[in-house]
Amino acid sequence: MLWSDPENEPPQEMRDMQAMMRRAGIVLALAMVLAMIVSGVR
Repeated sequence: MLWSDPENEPPQEMRDMQAMMRRAGIVLALAMVLAMIVSGVR
């Protein structure tokens, strides 16, 4: 990459989407753990 190349910064919408997907993944992982605990109790 040359020093004269433009900054390779993703647009704001893409960054927002990545943050939303990350949060959705965390919520999904927590839901899976909770489902395993509940199914293990029964």
